[in-house]
Amino acid sequence: MPQSKKDHILAVDDCPDTLEIIRRNLSSKKIQVTTARSVTEALKILDSAAVDLVVTDLKMPGTSGLDLIRHIRENHRNTEVMMITGYASVEGAVEAVKTGAEEYLAKPFTDGELSAAVQRALDKLHMRRTGQYRPGESLPSKHGLIGNSEVMKKVAIAVDKAASTLATVLITGESGTGKELVARAIHYSSRRAPAPFVPVNCGGIPEGLLESELFGHVRGAFTGATESRAGFFQTAEGGTIFLDEISETSPAMQVKLLRALQDKAICMVGATRTQKVDVRIIAATNKDLTGLTRRGIFREDLFFRLNVISIEVPPLRKREDDVLLLVNYFKSKFASEFGKREIRFTDRALASLTNYAWPGNVRELENIIQRIVVMSDSDTVDVSDLPSFMRFTVPHKESLTRTLTEVEAEYISNVLSSTGGNKAKAARILGIDRKTLREKLKAIPAK
Repeated sequence: MPQSKKDHILAVDDCPDTLEIIRRNLSSKKIQVTTARSVTEALKILDSAAVDLVVTDLKMPGTSGLDLIRHIRENHRNTEVMMITGYASVEGAVEAVKTGAEEYLAKPFTDGELSAAVQRALDKLHMRRTGQYRPGESLPSKHGLIGNSEVMKKVAIAVDKAASTLATVLITGESGTGKELVARAIHYSSRRAPAPFVPVNCGGIPEGLLESELFGHVRGAFTGATESRAGFFQTAEGGTIFLDEISETSPAMQVKLLRALQDKAICMVGATRTQKVDVRIIAATNKDLTGLTRRGIFREDLFFRLNVISIEVPPLRKREDDVLLLVNYFKSKFASEFGKREIRFTDRALASLTNYAWPGNVRELENIIQRIVVMSDSDTVDVSDLPSFMRFTVPHKESLTRTLTEVEAEYISNVLSSTGGNKAKAARILGIDRKTLREKLKAIPAK
């Protein structure tokens, strides 16, 4: 994981030659190395300087390395420990691990073995520190977008640029990546912030009602229209309207949206005159609009009107460095919401969360952490507490005999379970509409 500062390692050994080998090896990796010839000398350094990792010998004159490990574990919670020894044995390794050493390395060791062991210990430390933000502390975030990865820094820069203009913005990205959050960040960072931000899910409104919902209708425009009603465009006057799932609009609706963009005016359903509106449009889609345009499914002229500023929100699998930040944010958030004590994830659980592909992106991560917080009876969460599809299992011999339909049914069930039975959220994670999900669920045989 990326390191924001130079790591500081304290090497403790009564052998000067070993200390020199460690110092020379790690210094070449741009790591700050301090050496100590005894536990007593090491304790003075620990009391006076911040140390990330202690690499200590097991047997030394006077106080032993095991006693040093115990001292560090009970007095320096943000310091990792690695044991090295020339008296390698299974018992020694077990005792070192039980006492609190993250790594155990036997002498003689190669430069490669030392570097690899040190890096593993530092990775665990960085992982744990990343997950140690607490409510009230400053998370690496901007505009409410939590993340410290390079790809999210680029998104934050794009938000700044978009907020400084009134140009139309097209936000692209997979379902669950946080496109609406980016849209809100643009609006509330712009001079339109005091005015309304109105989100509209174009894919969630029946085609026959979408025009009325967007532009409003006059009395008598259709059966049941007993009074005139303003639409979302009028509601967003002076502010921003966010058209999510813009790709789901029909060709006829696309024509009306194009006119609204070009003329900055709309016509209520049943009205004979247009009315001017002062609204900024931000659109979003999880589909390839360029491809839809080439196939004639989406109007090219509307695409060019929307795509003045383009922002792509990266999937979570390309934001590995942000996963632990988000885990910590969500576990703190839900612990507060549900009045529960904040849980702690083990290193193994954090590694599983980091290595998971997250097909449902941030939304899937949020749902899983919420479920863990609600259902956990312990303050500590290990790998066994994570959803089954995130845990390692020994493959069954018959695993390759299942049909594609059976595999699909199992995955749909897992996703539905991760959303707590919320079909709308499950459909978004699966990348299908709710109607298709209902049809697929009907096809799954009851158990």
